[in-house]
Amino acid sequence: MQNYTGKRLDGRYEIHEVIGVGGMAVVYKAYDNINDRIVSVKILKEEYLANAEFRRRFKNESKAIAVLSHPNIVKVFDVSYGDKLQYIVMEYVEGITLKEYIEQQGRLDVRETVHFMMQILRALQHAHDKGVVHRDIKPQNILLLSNGNIKVTDFGIARFSCSDTKTMTDSAIGSVHYISPEQARGDITDDKTDLYSAGVVLYEMLTGKVPFESESSVSVALMHLQNDAKRPREINSNIPVGLEQITMRAMQKNVKDRYQSAAEMLLDIEEFKRNPNTRFSDSYFTDKNPTRSIPSAQIRSKAVSMPSINGAPAPVVSQPVAKQPEPVEEQETSNSKTPVIIGVVSGLLVVLLIVFGVLFFKFFANSRLTVPNLVGKNYAEEIAGNSDYDRFKFEVEYVQNSTHEDGHVFNQEPRAGQKIDKNSNTIIISVASTIQMVPVPDVTGYNYTEAKKMLTSKGFSVTATPQTSSTQEFGTVITTYPEPNTEVQEGTTVVIYYASDESLISVPELIGWDLETAEQLLISLNLELDDADIKSENSDAPEGEVIGQSLDPGTKVESGTKVGVTVSNGIPEASTASISVQLPSYSTGTTGKVMATLNNDVLFEKNLLLDGSVYSFSVEGAGEDNTLKVFVDSTLLYTCQIDFTKTPASISDAQYNNVSAAKATLPSVVGFTLSRAKLDLLTQGFNNIEVKEVAVSNSIQNGIVLDQSPEASSSSLFAASYPLDTKITLTVGTYEGV
Repeated sequence: MQNYTGKRLDGRYEIHEVIGVGGMAVVYKAYDNINDRIVSVKILKEEYLANAEFRRRFKNESKAIAVLSHPNIVKVFDVSYGDKLQYIVMEYVEGITLKEYIEQQGRLDVRETVHFMMQILRALQHAHDKGVVHRDIKPQNILLLSNGNIKVTDFGIARFSCSDTKTMTDSAIGSVHYISPEQARGDITDDKTDLYSAGVVLYEMLTGKVPFESESSVSVALMHLQNDAKRPREINSNIPVGLEQITMRAMQKNVKDRYQSAAEMLLDIEEFKRNPNTRFSDSYFTDKNPTRSIPSAQIRSKAVSMPSINGAPAPVVSQPVAKQPEPVEEQETSNSKTPVIIGVVSGLLVVLLIVFGVLFFKFFANSRLTVPNLVGKNYAEEIAGNSDYDRFKFEVEYVQNSTHEDGHVFNQEPRAGQKIDKNSNTIIISVASTIQMVPVPDVTGYNYTEAKKMLTSKGFSVTATPQTSSTQEFGTVITTYPEPNTEVQEGTTVVIYYASDESLISVPELIGWDLETAEQLLISLNLELDDADIKSENSDAPEGEVIGQSLDPGTKVESGTKVGVTVSNGIPEASTASISVQLPSYSTGTTGKVMATLNNDVLFEKNLLLDGSVYSFSVEGAGEDNTLKVFVDSTLLYTCQIDFTKTPASISDAQYNNVSAAKATLPSVVGFTLSRAKLDLLTQGFNNIEVKEVAVSNSIQNGIVLDQSPEASSSSLFAASYPLDTKITLTVGTYEGV
């Protein structure tokens, strides 16, 4: 296997290190030097380049992910289908796999499990809506970020649902512990295949174990076909019944008994999240071949053969031989036995009355339950799933209440301590919620796009599920879940069920691809690129990259529909220039005011040390013809032209002006004799000295400098400095005597 570490692909992607090795590809961490970002690069192994099937599967993966754009799915930035090298460039995700996290934790708590599963199902629903079936859902292909979010990755054996969906069991079986029965048989696979695998992942999160284990992969595959998994609550009794029911329904071997869509499974998960005490129908577990009674005439007197198990010899169960009646001696006359019979019957009646009384008392006592005190408890953490409350059913209502702690029970009916019949064991509890409760707007009859805008503007998250309808126009909202006008928490996910025609095609996401690849994506879905509707606009994106499309991704259209696009011309609307200016060099400690302007607008003013060093700064702007100027103490030092239509911005016509007139700090000569003051000033280089005499009444001040202008520089490192030709005025005292 060739190692690409340290190499650069297409002059752009600098390969840093290997971060994963799969069956047919190696994943590297790399740096994209054009977009200045860390990425993951998945490179097809060299030994598979000559294999047309592997090349097709690798290309199929990039096509599959290309139509996907979802926060819980790893995004693809670029692909390359060269003869000697094929790779996919994806976003780099910093984190661990869900498998590693499960192994660290042993098993996950209910809250974490539900949080992860909701994200997995949203990702699957998005993929299925785009016609993509993953076919290899497992914890190893789910990345866990530090913020608790997940991303589904590795669509290596994914297929478009409209293409060949038969699974080759010898090459694309996925991971044997998570495969569906139809994959193990080599049958047709569809989106419900992913739901079975998701059910296995849910099972493993809850129990810390996969449902079937064996030393042989073939044995595990057969178990998926033939065996029923042990119920999760048999492994971990703390698992709520409702969550176990969701898990087992997803893992049904008969496709018709499973959830029919990720959205349907997500609805049950959300219902469980709202009320962890929820229980669902177990109709899909009903015995299709119930036990029947066998007439006694069919039972043979000596032995009965039991049905064989897995081909093993059937055990033989011996039947007891009927015991022959023993001879009975001649009975005494009935008159002699009468008192005995009466005594026995009376005794039996007394015993029966006592037993009946005891049983009645126990039955009556056990038919009454004492209502526990639930007020003040956290419903999710202390009540839901708590075996102490198994005898009760709960109806939970969330009420906005800022005076009680969020999630805590503040009222219950019946009250604590009351006796209730065990057959009327429902307790209604009110749980405080600090989250605003809002009604779901009624969008029935609206077009899906309009309905989505209305719901998102109200703060709801929105997912969509198509429903086949021959009576309503495509895209018309049939209903929503939760139903219109239902009071729900702010930010709740609303599922829109809209009318759809299965013959229509979803428009893929084209943004981010080059024009050629975008056209190929459309062709692969029996759509066309509209050559008459290709526009070009300024953008930071590379030249030729698609930055807009005429039809939104996911829009349902007929085969052959033309899609227009907008491509980048490579000219950004704005960019940044990096400027470096060498400052003049004056005597030690000399500072000056440095000012920069762009088209005569001041960018900054700073007091800097003028020691000959280079000062660097960035300038952001737009357009081609821009003038930058740098001044030192109001004298022009540097000028250049900047073209911001390029990335990075282009700098031209740079010029320096001579501002090297000598400067120095001005010493203080106040209190010195005039001759000493002149000497100090001349020594510093100041030779433009003017003397101004003033009369004094004290002979001691005669010939002494009383004041100077300008004032002397301070002793600070950044003390003000003055040009050496500055006129220095000295005020000197003159004593004329009496």
